[in-house]
Amino acid sequence: VDEAVGLYTDDIIWEAPSRNIVLHGKQEVADNYREMFSGFKDVEFRTLDRFATEDRVVDDSVISLEITKDGFMPFPVGTKVQMRLTHIFEIRDGKISKEIGIEGPPKAV
Repeated sequence: VDEAVGLYTDDIIWEAPSRNIVLHGKQEVADNYREMFSGFKDVEFRTLDRFATEDRVVDDSVISLEITKDGFMPFPVGTKVQMRLTHIFEIRDGKISKEIGIEGPPKAV
């Protein structure tokens, strides 16, 4: 988490529209990632497409994981899940200044 947060500007705006979440600043983003990743294990990303311009990056992936605690996804502990995840990053001075994570519906696999 700390390495990922190091890629952000201090005034990062992080959004997950499907969950109605908007976070501001590195600390809120770091706390959110720690909470999310405490709820699953065996996380794997499979990149479907990725492209970049000078100030934008788009990453389209499928994430696979196993649920380890109640509350984050509507599945019981132990469920293996896949979900489409598309990120749109805005870049400023070589760092991510805005991240929008568009999540497809998770499905048990």
